[in-house]
Amino acid sequence: MKHIITFFLFISITMFGFAQDVETSVLGTIIDLSTDKPIDRVNIVNLNQVIGTSSDDNGNFEIVAKLNDTLHLSYLGYKSIKVRVTNDWLKFGETKIGMTELALALEEVVVNQLKLTGYLAIDVMQVPIKSNYRYSISGLSNKGYEAGNKRPNAVNKVLGAIFNPADFLNNIFGKKANEMRKLKKMKKDDEIRNLLASRFDREMLTVLLQVDKFDLDEIVNQCNYSRDFINAANDLQMLDAISECYEEYKILSRNKSNRF
Repeated sequence: MKHIITFFLFISITMFGFAQDVETSVLGTIIDLSTDKPIDRVNIVNLNQVIGTSSDDNGNFEIVAKLNDTLHLSYLGYKSIKVRVTNDWLKFGETKIGMTELALALEEVVVNQLKLTGYLAIDVMQVPIKSNYRYSISGLSNKGYEAGNKRPNAVNKVLGAIFNPADFLNNIFGKKANEMRKLKKMKKDDEIRNLLASRFDREMLTVLLQVDKFDLDEIVNQCNYSRDFINAANDLQMLDAISECYEEYKILSRNKSNRF
């Protein structure tokens, strides 16, 4: 009898383990709350598993998800939302998710025209010149750091960030190891990479890193990328820049630890 109980207990544990490993997914239809019409090409990202997809022409989507995973939905001109995967969603199947359209407001753009005098020697001095320089660190396989101004100590900026415990970059990278691992997973998902390559709003990056847009720009700035790059880069380029910098941060931090 004892062996029979042990056998059934073993079978139960094994079946439970298999059940835990079964890949589950959720189905949904995304609609406009004001019109009840489906919205196509909505970007859906599972923030827990860092995988993405998009809705089809009828607003339908399917994505791998587990209980309590959070899905982030975003679409140009609509308010982004987060949706938690619940037991009833997994059990009963497809659900409708409504999104609300945003009122678009154009910001005032101020154009500062050059006041030309007609004298070339004077006028040419009014044209702003912005040069970007890149620096590499010996021993690292990176393509180099980019700095907006050519300064003798520009290469020391990222080194100072790594070796100074009170520095902003050190605090960000040191406390957000889990978030940085998510960014690494994002680089491997073609759906998410294609999504980020067409976006410039930094929203997905700020959600995953749990920082605001100002801090996100500051991370890239502290990694010695120029303001020109920060202003012009798409979200995928920003992701690659942060990921590269984080990998180098880990190498230099490891070397620092080995010295003591």
